[in-house]
Amino acid sequence: MTYEFDFAWLAGYWPVFARGVAMTIRLILVGGVLGIALGIFCAWGRALGPRWLRPLVALYVELIRNTPFLIQLFFIFFGLPAAGFRLNEVEAASLAMVINLGAYSAEIIRAGIEATPRGQFEAGASLALSPLQTFRHVVLIPALQKIWPALASQVVIVMLGSAVVSQIAVEDLTFAANFAQSRTFRAFEAYFLSTAIYLALAILLRFLLLRLGDLLFPHKRGAR
Repeated sequence: MTYEFDFAWLAGYWPVFARGVAMTIRLILVGGVLGIALGIFCAWGRALGPRWLRPLVALYVELIRNTPFLIQLFFIFFGLPAAGFRLNEVEAASLAMVINLGAYSAEIIRAGIEATPRGQFEAGASLALSPLQTFRHVVLIPALQKIWPALASQVVIVMLGSAVVSQIAVEDLTFAANFAQSRTFRAFEAYFLSTAIYLALAILLRFLLLRLGDLLFPHKRGAR
C-alpha cells in the first residue's frame, strides 16, 4: 500500500499550531532573558566573586551541564511539589529553561570575562570605580562582545530543546504536532510541518539575536 501525502488537512489545525508557536516563543523569551541574566551572575560569581560563592556556582553549572534537560524538567515539575513548591506546567517549563540556559551561558560568559586583559580591571580601579561598576562598565561589555555569537547559538539550542516540554503537557509546537497526529494519524505531515516551523524559528531567532548584538555593540564587526 502506497502512502499518499496530504497536507490540505493541516489547514483545519492552524489554530492549534499557532498557539503552539506562540507558547514556544513565550518560553524562549522568558528563558532567554532570565537565563542570560542568571548566566551573567554565575559567570561573575565563578570568575570574580567571593571565594565562598565560587564552589556553589561551579556545582550548579556542572550539575546542570551533565544531566539531561528532560530530567531537570521532570524534577522541577514532579519533584519540587513533594517539597512544597507547586508550579503549573508553563511555570515549570520556564524555570527549567532559565536554569538550563543559565548554566550553559555562565560558562560562555566566563570565557569572555577571563579573556579580558587585566589592564582593564586596573583601568577601572584607577577611575575610582567600585568593583561592581568596573565589572558592569569595563569588563562585562567587552566580554559580551567577544562571546555574543556563541551565546546566541546557545539560546537557539535551548529553544530547540524546549520541544520536550510537551512531556508535561505544555501546549507548545511539539504538543500541537502530537495533537494533530493523534487525531488524524498523519504523522509525516504533522511532524514535517513542525520541523519546518522549528527550522524557521531557529533561523529567525539567531538572526534577531545577531542583529541585537550589532545594536548593543555597534563598533564590534566581523565577530561572526
